[in-house]
Amino acid sequence: MAYAFLKGFALAGLAGAAAFGWSYNARNVAIRDAGQIRQANATCETRFGDCAKARDAERQAREATEKAANEAATSLNASRAEIEELRADAEKRVSAFKSLTEKFRKMIDSGKLQVVLRHGRMVVKLPAGVLFASGSAELSNEGKDECAEVARILRQVQDRRFMVAGHTDNVPIAPPSPFKNNLELSTARALTVAEHLIGAGMNPSRLVAAGYAEHEPVRENTTEPGRRENRRIEIVLLPDVTELPTVSPEIRETDAGAPPDAEAKR
Repeated sequence: MAYAFLKGFALAGLAGAAAFGWSYNARNVAIRDAGQIRQANATCETRFGDCAKARDAERQAREATEKAANEAATSLNASRAEIEELRADAEKRVSAFKSLTEKFRKMIDSGKLQVVLRHGRMVVKLPAGVLFASGSAELSNEGKDECAEVARILRQVQDRRFMVAGHTDNVPIAPPSPFKNNLELSTARALTVAEHLIGAGMNPSRLVAAGYAEHEPVRENTTEPGRRENRRIEIVLLPDVTELPTVSPEIRETDAGAPPDAEAKR
């Protein structure tokens, strides 16, 4: 009987130990699983945070792209408007040039003057040899007639001011000319032409005279044809401040009528 009791007690002890061992293992498994769940949750939170950051970055990039696209569209529309305005201004200047050229067509065709564009300005160019004797600032009879005809045409150009500019070649002044140098000669010639334009009816408040001497040549001074081109009187139509300096390439200086290649005195 004692043996049976001890055997039962031993079996009960083994059963209790087994139950305790199972409970301990189950607790460890639960702790391990809880740790894995926490780790999984932390990983998910990290990934969620990364996704949120990526989403925010993508939204910011999209907003920046949309803003840039809107700014580009606005700039494009402004550029188109500006191009249209520039085109309209260019067409207006071309039309004014052609109109002035037609007014002077008879004098151009006869070789008495040119109508050209230089530095964005319309210029009426008269050979000095037709207007003046060599070294003189006194208009010839032909020169007086030309000035009268030029004044008659320019009086039709409203709301513009004009600069009468005298130019020479680079050959120094020599006796019997009363002038000390080319600057004096070119200035005196410009003043003479301005006075005759005023006498022919042009408004003196719209005229200014200037002498450039040899300092703004249109040709090389190394040949007589070049020097002859440089000896000239120019009547420059001064642009409004709103006008642009660019002009259409179809109406450069050489496109207008040119005087014949005949010898002309300075």
